[in-house]
Amino acid sequence: MTFLVTGATGKAGRHVVGQLLKEGQRVRALTRDPAKANLPEGVEVVRGDLTDPATLGPALDGVTGAHLLTMGGDDYATLRTGPELAELMEKAGVRRVTLLWNGKTGPVEEAFAASDLEWTRLEAVDFMSNTLHWAPAIKAEGRVEEPFADVPGAVVHEADVGEVSARVLVDGGHGGRSYTLTGPETLTARQRLSVLAEVLGRKLEFVELSEEQARERWRKAGYDEELIDLLADWQGNPPPEAYTVVPTVERIIGRPPRTFAQWAAEHAERFQQG
Repeated sequence: MTFLVTGATGKAGRHVVGQLLKEGQRVRALTRDPAKANLPEGVEVVRGDLTDPATLGPALDGVTGAHLLTMGGDDYATLRTGPELAELMEKAGVRRVTLLWNGKTGPVEEAFAASDLEWTRLEAVDFMSNTLHWAPAIKAEGRVEEPFADVPGAVVHEADVGEVSARVLVDGGHGGRSYTLTGPETLTARQRLSVLAEVLGRKLEFVELSEEQARERWRKAGYDEELIDLLADWQGNPPPEAYTVVPTVERIIGRPPRTFAQWAAEHAERFQQG
């Protein structure tokens, strides 16, 4: 079987690729710039863009299952090409698809729900790896500036998300289901910084931004207003699913999800000075 991984160079995508390879599967990775993919040996890297379905034809040849993003482009906007993607995959004979949710149901999810494909939505509440954007400030100043310091979240290790996606794609039997994916504990941003401080053996400071300050920073980063609204709402007033620990990861992959302390230890060098 051949599995197509879109967003293969992203946070979860690399782990989907790695887990499929570990299980001896053929992996084809879709990226807009194959020269920069830097993926493991044995991965077939092909050029394509989810915002332009016409580029995907060869990438779908012989594909059994696909890991599919629901955002695309440089601005991380919600993909509007869901109907075209679902139609192309049906015609190509793709059997099952995992949909990496971006915080709300959009055109991709709606199109696949209306298709004959075996789709499974993966609702990762928040990746632990999103903490990496703190690294420059921690290295330079020993502090981070973020909004919503004390809002809880059950952040999930991106490797666990990748493993869940690979398991669903290879095994099947999860069609028409939506899975909330969490880590094993609920932590606020302030508490995550405290865990990092303990792992690094350094005192770190948390400076809380107002929501408007955060919105302005996201604008300067090039995010569109739809994504900014989504981030502000999700981070500032998350639904209970975002901070309620559930056993889905363990049920699917057969072991407890990784803790944030494990993630911090794995990535400690990214936050170290010097």
